[in-house]
Amino acid sequence: MRIITGRFKRRQLLANPGLVTRPISDRVKETLFQKLSDNGYIKDRRVADVFSGTGTIGLEALSRGAISVTFFELDRVAFDLLHQNIATLGVEDECIGWQTDILRTSFKPKGAKSHFAPYSLVFMDPPYKMAPDIVPGKKIYASIERLGRDTVTTSDATMVLRIPERTEIQLPPPWVIDWTITTSRMHLHICKKVAGGVTPTSDEANEDE
Repeated sequence: MRIITGRFKRRQLLANPGLVTRPISDRVKETLFQKLSDNGYIKDRRVADVFSGTGTIGLEALSRGAISVTFFELDRVAFDLLHQNIATLGVEDECIGWQTDILRTSFKPKGAKSHFAPYSLVFMDPPYKMAPDIVPGKKIYASIERLGRDTVTTSDATMVLRIPERTEIQLPPPWVIDWTITTSRMHLHICKKVAGGVTPTSDEANEDE
């Protein structure tokens, strides 16, 4: 795995050789980040990389102008590789790695400095087997709901949710799907915080890549 562009362009990253994490391909990552950049969703953002694996998404955002990244990952092997990637790039002051259970966490690392939170860009990449549980009453649904709290994310926060294609979900308020990239048998839902959870009626798009 590698950083595609930005200040760490072409720097190589360690990837988990096991089946616990699902690194995103360079082609899909470039498609996603180009569209996020075009809409002003990366530069100067405080990022939360949830189910981060070894950090390829969060570190790409940092390379492209994000202020800081907080990584949330439970798997020990992936977490150790994440810390090696952070050290290799020399960005310890811009990153927090928190080994925690995403289904229970508050998303507020103890002692985090002000430039880390509240988050204005969230990457939410749960294991595919969890995706059908993004419905009321399930733990992953409650986790996404906690991400919507004003103490955790800003009022204009964007969340990128990666799930398998043709998976039916129900997002908790205040999150709504604004537009979607469908590629490589997955949906990349770009979600916004909306007061009252009312779905926007303008600037909606479904983009097939």
